[in-house]
Amino acid sequence: MRKARSVFIWAVVSLCMIVLITLPVNLQTQLITSITVVTVMALIKVLKGEGTWRLVALAFGTSIVLRYVYWRTTNTLPPVNQLENFIPGLLLYLAEMYSVAMLALSLFIVATPLPPRPSRAANPGRLPHVDVFVPSYNEDAGLLGNTLAAAKAMDYPAEKLHVWLLDDGGTLQKRNSGKLLEAQAAAARHVELKQLCQDLDVHYLTRDRNEHAKAGNLNNGMKHSTGELIAVFDADHAPARDFLLETVGYFEDDPKLFLVQTPHFFINPDPLERNLRTFDKMPSENEMFYGIIQRGLDKWNAAFFCGSAAVLSRRALESQNGFSGISITEDCETALALHGSGWNSIYVDKPLIAGLQPATFASFIGQRSRWAQGMMQILRFRFPLLKRGLSIPQRLCYMSSTLFWLFPFPRTIFLFAPLFYLFFDLEIFTASGGEFLAYTLAYMLVNLMMQNYLYGSFRWPWISELYEYVQTVHLLPAVVSVMLNPRKPTFKVTAKDESIAVSRLSEISRPFFVIFAVQIIALVITFYRIYAEPYKADVTLVVGGWNVINLIMAGCALGVVSERGERALSRRVRVNRRCEFGANGKWYTASIEDVSVHGARLHIFNKQLDEMLVGAVGEIRFRPYSGAELETLPLIVRNIEPSGDISNVGCQYVPKSALDHRLIADLMFANSGQWTEFQASRRRNPGLIRGTVWFLGLALYQTSRGLVYFFRSMRPEREAQQRQAAKVNAG
Repeated sequence: MRKARSVFIWAVVSLCMIVLITLPVNLQTQLITSITVVTVMALIKVLKGEGTWRLVALAFGTSIVLRYVYWRTTNTLPPVNQLENFIPGLLLYLAEMYSVAMLALSLFIVATPLPPRPSRAANPGRLPHVDVFVPSYNEDAGLLGNTLAAAKAMDYPAEKLHVWLLDDGGTLQKRNSGKLLEAQAAAARHVELKQLCQDLDVHYLTRDRNEHAKAGNLNNGMKHSTGELIAVFDADHAPARDFLLETVGYFEDDPKLFLVQTPHFFINPDPLERNLRTFDKMPSENEMFYGIIQRGLDKWNAAFFCGSAAVLSRRALESQNGFSGISITEDCETALALHGSGWNSIYVDKPLIAGLQPATFASFIGQRSRWAQGMMQILRFRFPLLKRGLSIPQRLCYMSSTLFWLFPFPRTIFLFAPLFYLFFDLEIFTASGGEFLAYTLAYMLVNLMMQNYLYGSFRWPWISELYEYVQTVHLLPAVVSVMLNPRKPTFKVTAKDESIAVSRLSEISRPFFVIFAVQIIALVITFYRIYAEPYKADVTLVVGGWNVINLIMAGCALGVVSERGERALSRRVRVNRRCEFGANGKWYTASIEDVSVHGARLHIFNKQLDEMLVGAVGEIRFRPYSGAELETLPLIVRNIEPSGDISNVGCQYVPKSALDHRLIADLMFANSGQWTEFQASRRRNPGLIRGTVWFLGLALYQTSRGLVYFFRSMRPEREAQQRQAAKVNAG
């Protein structure tokens, strides 16, 4: 009832404001109106207005946006008889209308998202048989061992938990390949992973042929298993102990439920976070989707399958002949088919798995290209707006999720539009400087404020624009390609266990430096035109300011594609668990301070620890979450650093058995609470002004860093070193 009242109030306020949208007013009145609306929205934000007040602020913002759309449509398009102006002017107009449409869909989805659901772990209800699928293609045995061990260690009755490794890298087709090296590698992998699964007491399953990519692999798993529910984890997504207890109970509540999806939490930064060094202080890119958007979709029964960290109903999947495989994004396509058949979904907003993101910028772009192309295939083959069986809100939700990936087109137009005027004197936007201030600048400011209302603690100002810009350069050809030939894209596994030994420029960085150089030239032309054509200075200043915004974004992107070298092979996570450390026949009281998938750092309460222990084989004893007895994990001492009464000891694991993998998984992944705490530590809203100032500082520094990397790369020996590093990463 309260929700309905809030939506009604928002609608009434919006309708009242719409009446004012078409009123003819002079420039001064429009400027005063814009300032008033911005002030009201700012006051509501400062006073932390929530609920109805939040909707009122969004309604005020919506009125400014619609006023801008009306003015933009009726007053700013170039004459049709001036094709050199009209065609690029129309493209710019369509790009802006796309942005407005996406804002409208965002408002519909996330204006009032569902609150996070309470924990079910204490009272999960009936516990059915669950098949856990871990599909794999080319991941190494160590990574898979940790994930499988974590899955096997989930808090669930052992007789009802069935873990399966679905190996698509050791298929009969690959083992019999005509390429000798490929066949030998597949055969060796097949033997190694079968032994790993035997040691971990999980099922190993492969198939004859690699057909229909991941969807085909999952469907093959369904043919050989019988569990009522199916949990899916990517090869690098290790679940916490309480994953199933937090999810399976919902299927007892709703017999028409086909999906319980949880967030994808990552323990390592993506390339932007790593190169900009924002991982520990700013929310990750995916948190906007998993922290807000999925909860908004959930409100309309449109939360969709994201390929991993989810539990699905076998009965629902069998009703649609398993996982869909027409597109290369089988997850969203499967959810769309099941929603269209009357099944329901639920989103549980609690990080219950820890995974890995692509480490290099090239791998990051490869992953996003697959997502973009897959969503375009769904848009082409399934067209959600006309999909039978979906409710109207579900249609809008799926259209939002697919249309989002068209962003490379408007981003490209926004990037080049000011250059049309500065380089070629084309008037693609017929307005004076005063009109731009009263309408366009007000629209841009209100748009930023509305985004801050919707996503403030999950996405800081200008970060969305940066992510979209760095993807646009390479995603645009990928999206165009799938539009021209929608059946061409094939599923490609994203490499996520890479490391960068040497600082270098990304191998796909060159276009960003070219764009930056062009915008520097445009900046020089701006100053020249202001001097040479003072009678058009107002318009030149406006267009030049637009180009400066693009230049700031392009400069920050230079830092993104300047890959920082890393000494550590994997990300460390703070844990603070008591243990005992033993080496050379002596035992010491210690605590485990941080861990990674490769090693741990210990605090040993002995300031005179013998440095001769470096290189020695030792072990730690600790109590796993899943047991009452102390367990022992072998390791090698890598370094010792005295610090007061404590010695900091860096260790590397030396796993020798399946039990060792289980202990590593227990140290690293078992406790889901640590992921929640880490996310909460980054979720703060800097506000629009402070966030903008922060971004400007970040952009200036990253511009200089990118240029330093560029000039270093000009040295022949440096370039050879970078090529060698790239080959190592590719291998």
